[in-house]
Amino acid sequence: MSRAAFNPGEGRLVLAGTPIGDAADASSALGQALLSADVIAAEDTRQLQLLLHRLGLATEARVVSYFEGNEASRTPGLVEDMLAGKVVVLVTDAGMPSVSDPGYRLVLAAIEAGVRVTAVPGPSAVLTALAVSGLPVDRFCFEGFLPRKPGERRRRFEALAGEERTMVFFEAPHRLAEFLLDAADALGPDRPAVVCRELTKPYEQVVRGPLAELADWATEPPRGEITVVIQGAPRVADDWQTALDQVRTLVASGTRLSEAVADIARATGLRRKELYERALAARTAHAAGRAADQEDR
Repeated sequence: MSRAAFNPGEGRLVLAGTPIGDAADASSALGQALLSADVIAAEDTRQLQLLLHRLGLATEARVVSYFEGNEASRTPGLVEDMLAGKVVVLVTDAGMPSVSDPGYRLVLAAIEAGVRVTAVPGPSAVLTALAVSGLPVDRFCFEGFLPRKPGERRRRFEALAGEERTMVFFEAPHRLAEFLLDAADALGPDRPAVVCRELTKPYEQVVRGPLAELADWATEPPRGEITVVIQGAPRVADDWQTALDQVRTLVASGTRLSEAVADIARATGLRRKELYERALAARTAHAAGRAADQEDR
C-alpha cells in the first residue's frame, strides 16, 4: 500500500528509518513523516530530539518512548491510538525499526488489529556493510546479534559452518574479539570476513582479512557500532563417505575424534554435528565388526 493511498484521518503505523550516522543522510520523506505524525514512538526520546534539532524540525506530535523494556506495556496504547485514527510513527536510534531494534511486536499487533502498516525506508547498516565488504552479495543472510553466552554463541557458529550465503552480524565492541575467535574456530581461521565500524560516521573504518587475523586486530576493543560480514562456506557436494575417510585418517594419526571432525567439517562445509554422529556410528560399527570376526575365529 503506497503512503499516498491512505485516506485523511485514517490511523496507521509508519516505520521510519533514521540515519545510521550522518543526519544529512535523512530523506525528505523522513522529515515529512515526523512532521505529519500524531504520535512518535522513539527508542530513545533524547536521540529523537537530537535528530529533530539537526534536521531543523519542530513537531507537535506526542512523543513516547518505545524500547525493549516497555514494548509489551506500550504496544496496546499505541494500537488504540491508531484505531482512533492517529498516525503513529516509530523510529529507533539508527537504522530501520524491527531489524535488531524495537518494532516487530508493534507491527504484528497493528496487523492483527487491522491497522495499515507502511514504511519510510532509510539507511541500513546491514546493506551498507554488505555493499562495502567486497564479499559476495548475490545471496546473504542476516543473523543479527548472536547469544552473549560463549557456549551458546559457539553452538550457533557451528550450526552456520555449512551456510553458503554471506552472513551479516551485529556485535558489541567489547565482545568483538571473542566473537571473531569463536567464528574462526567454527568456520575456519582463513574464512574471509570484514569488520565495519561506525559506518557513515566521521571515524568510519572497514577492516578486511581472515577471521584469525581480525580476531588479533580486535584484541584492543574498537569503539562504536560494529557490523561483521563473513563469507559463506564454499559449495561442496555432500560427500559424506569421503569426509568420513578423512576423519578416520586423522584419528588413525592420533587426532581426537572431535578435533578431526571439526577440521574436516570446516574444510568441506559439511555440518559438524551430523559428521560427528556419522563418524561415531561408523566407529561403533567398525568395532562391532571386528568383535564379530574375533568370535568367528
